[in-house]
Amino acid sequence: MSMTDPIADMLTRIRNAVTAKHEQVTMPASKLKLAIADVLKREGFIRGYEVVEEGPRKFLRVQLNYTGKREPVLNGLQRVSKPGLRVYVQKREIPRVYGGLGIAILSTPQGVMTGQDAWRRSIGGEVICYVW
Repeated sequence: MSMTDPIADMLTRIRNAVTAKHEQVTMPASKLKLAIADVLKREGFIRGYEVVEEGPRKFLRVQLNYTGKREPVLNGLQRVSKPGLRVYVQKREIPRVYGGLGIAILSTPQGVMTGQDAWRRSIGGEVICYVW
């Protein structure tokens, strides 16, 4: 079975693992998924990630982050730009997620970064997803 949107699959796997209160979740790896995981780690939504090689295939293992009361730090993920409808924004159109409590992850010419970083650098790009 071919997958048309691997980023949506990644976000769904993380969303399901958080709902089930798993410690970690594994998925096929790609450069874009690693960049998204790096942004999530820098912003404190996940504890960490690692690339695991099993033969010729590479997998991304994401360690999820919870508070002391086993409440998930990551409450929601929403895919914005899809293969059938790409969403691009300019610097002045970068969205705020939950009044600044969440982040927008953008793919820009200078790499994958948060909407706030893109705004500081005065660049736009493709809105990959919202995280809160």
